Amino acid sequence: MSEIVTAGILVIGDEILSGRTKDKNIGFIAEYLTNIGIDLKEVRVVADDEADIVSALDALRHRYTYVFTTGGIGPTHDDITADSVAKAFGVDIHHHPDVVARFRERWSEQDLNEARLRMARVPDGAELIQSATILAPGFKLGNVIVMAGIPTIMQAMMDIVAPTLKSGVRMLSDSVRADAREGDIGGPLRAIAEANPDTIIGSYPFQDENQKPNTNLVVRSRDPEKLATAMAEVKEMLKQVQAAQKKPVG
Repeated sequence: MSEIVTAGILVIGDEILSGRTKDKNIGFIAEYLTNIGIDLKEVRVVADDEADIVSALDALRHRYTYVFTTGGIGPTHDDITADSVAKAFGVDIHHHPDVVARFRERWSEQDLNEARLRMARVPDGAELIQSATILAPGFKLGNVIVMAGIPTIMQAMMDIVAPTLKSGVRMLSDSVRADAREGDIGGPLRAIAEANPDTIIGSYPFQDENQKPNTNLVVRSRDPEKLATAMAEVKEMLKQVQAAQKKPVG
């Protein structure tokens, strides 16, 4: 079995915690990582506080193969992600000459003020995440990938950094509509899960088109044969449950 590659996400920003800004990045990153064989294991959201950011980074980067951060690399005083990453790794931070040169092409000396120059500050030893369409870059330091909070820019950065990442065996999945309530299938579903330890089986209740309680069942596995075996057992179980529900009482 190939190595399992894992990841955590650290979302940084007071605006997320206050509700002023609704996060649009977690779902995108989660799906992106799943598609390239990286298991997202944890998501944290922290305020624009250096101690909190450093603490979260230290916890995540020692636990997972990669950590993806979003937010806090803009031009204002509360954009402190780059400084926090530098502190977490124990390195200095300086204006990156290549980034400053790009900024000088974009802005005049008058417009290239201290605020804009903040976006050129990069921890020593970091690799830039940039392209012709990304003015202020993200960066990768160790196993930490630092990206913008603006969704369109973050998505472009993911496309740039993804080919450089290790990937594992992709998680496969299959799903079936149960046409049964979650409580009616919980017992037999547990038995199937215990009998198929190399699969992950989840149940997700919803209200169907008739406003009745229903359930979607999802089976996941890296092994296609084990996936197929578990799903066959799930479908057979559903047939039995549905047949029992149709039997007349008495």
